[in-house]
Amino acid sequence: MIEVEHLTKYYGPNAALRDVTFNVEQGEILGFLGPNGAGKTTTMRIITGYLPPSSGTARVAGFDVAEKSLDARRHLGYLPEMVPLYTDLTTYEYLDFRGRLCGLHHGRERKARIYEVMDQLNLGDVSNRLIGQLSRGYRQRVGLAQALIHNPDALILDEPTVGLDPVQITEVRNLIKELGKNHTIILSTHLLPEVSMVCDRVVIINRGRLVALDTPLHLMQSGAQSQTVRVEVAGRPTSILETLRGVPAVEKAVVLQQAVTGDGVAPEGAAVSFASESSLPEGSYQYQVEGKVGSEIRPELAAAVIGAGYELLEMRSVRLSLEDIFLRVIAQGAEEDEDELADEFGGEDTLDEDLEPEAEVVRPRMRTRPTPTEAASTPQTVRVAGRRVRR
Repeated sequence: MIEVEHLTKYYGPNAALRDVTFNVEQGEILGFLGPNGAGKTTTMRIITGYLPPSSGTARVAGFDVAEKSLDARRHLGYLPEMVPLYTDLTTYEYLDFRGRLCGLHHGRERKARIYEVMDQLNLGDVSNRLIGQLSRGYRQRVGLAQALIHNPDALILDEPTVGLDPVQITEVRNLIKELGKNHTIILSTHLLPEVSMVCDRVVIINRGRLVALDTPLHLMQSGAQSQTVRVEVAGRPTSILETLRGVPAVEKAVVLQQAVTGDGVAPEGAAVSFASESSLPEGSYQYQVEGKVGSEIRPELAAAVIGAGYELLEMRSVRLSLEDIFLRVIAQGAEEDEDELADEFGGEDTLDEDLEPEAEVVRPRMRTRPTPTEAASTPQTVRVAGRRVRR
């Protein structure tokens, strides 16, 4: 239904997209993920015909969005992140206006479609209310209604749940799942649990490049090729970390927030920085240990900890979430880009040597208004009867 091939977009010398290729099948919900500035919105704007690509093609229902834009748009509904609603119109009036723009010229057909969409999105109670008086959740529903008014085959939804409260997010999420039964959907969002629950496949884009394309389950399974284990051990953290890191199959070991305090059990936290490890007092801590790919590290970890005389309080495997995979993929992409940039300029050392010394910046002196004393002591020239005289 939606095909993107070698899509590239430059803004001046800056590449917003670089050779992005993917497709969305009929009836599929595709999650579109990436950090801010990764190129997600640019991609969606190109697919909708809002922006032209620098190179590459995008097709909707077989129509090239650049060469046959109107044909492609007839099969496409678009909900931008900031919905451009006319707040001085009622819900019905706005949808009637959008229906006319989308080619629903027959009055009875257009009216029937408006009521069908309002019923689908539970907008009947606000059909005669001004959009400016609606809540954020209802405005999002009106935005979805305008994208659906011409019954398109495909929908592109850019952050449809942004700014909504948890109840409204759940409602919109269920609505998207329902729409996915009859429509092809590209869903851009920062809510990764939403992607896990709603989407059939996931695209992750970073710095304009496509870095991952798979189902949420396969992404989590591929990220779990290296085993991650969480252990709780009593003793001095620096010595325990030395023991854990000394296991041959261990790739990385970090200490987490203290697990047991005088007040009881504390919530698990982020990793303690390397510089702060030596300052931790003796106590019971949780440690997260990552093994090398294909290694079973639990027996060796248990033997190492107990053999060193420490008390092993807990050991459990950690299943990586989609959020963990997302962060890992983004970090790997950033490292690859840095390596590519270093290779392009001949390595890090060459970069430093080739830099020219900064030229001294000479700033022009700013003219300032003279003080009253300076003005009185400075001769001034004026015109009198067309002649210049000094006073």
